Amino acid sequence: MRAMSRARVRPRRRPRASAVAATLLTTATALGAVGAVPAAADSVGLPVVRSVLAEDDTCASVSGEKAKAEPWTLGSLGMARARPLSRGAGTTVAVVDTGVAEGAPALSGRVTALGAAGEDCVGHGTFAAGLIAATPGDDGGPAGLAPQTRILAVRGTDERGGSTVGQVADAIRQAADEGAQVIYVAVALDSGKSQLTDAVAYASGKDALVVAPVAPDALPRNTEPAPWYWPAAAPGVLAVTDYGPDGERPADAPLVSGADLAAPGDAVVSIGPKGSGHFIGSGASFAAAHVAGAAALVRARYPELKAAQVSRRLTEAAYPAVPPRLDPYAALTAVPTDDKGTAPRPERAVVPPPPATEPRTRALVIAGVGGGLVLLVAAGAVVIPRGRARNWRPAGS
Repeated sequence: MRAMSRARVRPRRRPRASAVAATLLTTATALGAVGAVPAAADSVGLPVVRSVLAEDDTCASVSGEKAKAEPWTLGSLGMARARPLSRGAGTTVAVVDTGVAEGAPALSGRVTALGAAGEDCVGHGTFAAGLIAATPGDDGGPAGLAPQTRILAVRGTDERGGSTVGQVADAIRQAADEGAQVIYVAVALDSGKSQLTDAVAYASGKDALVVAPVAPDALPRNTEPAPWYWPAAAPGVLAVTDYGPDGERPADAPLVSGADLAAPGDAVVSIGPKGSGHFIGSGASFAAAHVAGAAALVRARYPELKAAQVSRRLTEAAYPAVPPRLDPYAALTAVPTDDKGTAPRPERAVVPPPPATEPRTRALVIAGVGGGLVLLVAAGAVVIPRGRARNWRPAGS
């Protein structure tokens, strides 16, 4: 799916476009990590979702604000065309994150939690699950890409969002054992190559597609990025990076290469663990959630496809760019390809010969043979007398 070697991740130092800062519902830059400062979240009034809680932070509170318009992400992904084709029915997406609140109204009745994963103090896992599978409220607002898919909540962090290699590896295996067709992993770790590669291989062996961010949502201050992050760098993982409403990434986001796909992840709006209010967030983890939702759409429409085929369909149908950009509608309608990435050849058309009319054919054959005999006799009547006149005799006579 991609080469194992990845270019070094570098922090970006580019000023953000001023036009985007003025766009409703798309202006906030929520970096999500401890120590990262959101740029303009206050301008739209939505609280910023976090990925890790600091020591003095309390659990995510109820948001009293709601997005008044459809988020930019749905239009960018062409979901109006994709929804009639698939809504994810019959599929399960595992969310390996901080947990998913079972009582979230937009996910009501569709969350199955392992252990304590049905509680979400941080809010990140519920936010990501909303991008994957939320149903919009009566007054509109954010909606997931696959609103009929089921969510399997698997805790891949501690209660406050901190994670270890062992926690994430175990969560991936648990999700695969529970039969998830798509496994969304929210974290990007700079270590754990062996354990996480083995966990991904285990999931792949059970025909589960693992989707993960190619890098963290943000880096703590004064921290150099790693050359690559896991599990995204493991073979078989669909590695995803993010972009915003202006088509660019946030100014302080890690500059990455090696992603298989890009999807909306900057200034995206989703649900929280309590109440019906909305939050805003930014990062590659939310882009990966969109790709996980799209994978559920494809698996629902084409249940015969294997995980690797679903991954290939998503990448081959994407908008041409570096990296390619997610296009759910194209992935749902593209001509299937073989293992080499080429469209199957159409079967050669066989045109049957026209039916023969047996009596006519036989008459023609008899007439042809008879005519030939007449010609031979006539020729003999002419040739033999002339030969005798010239003293010609048959050989041996």
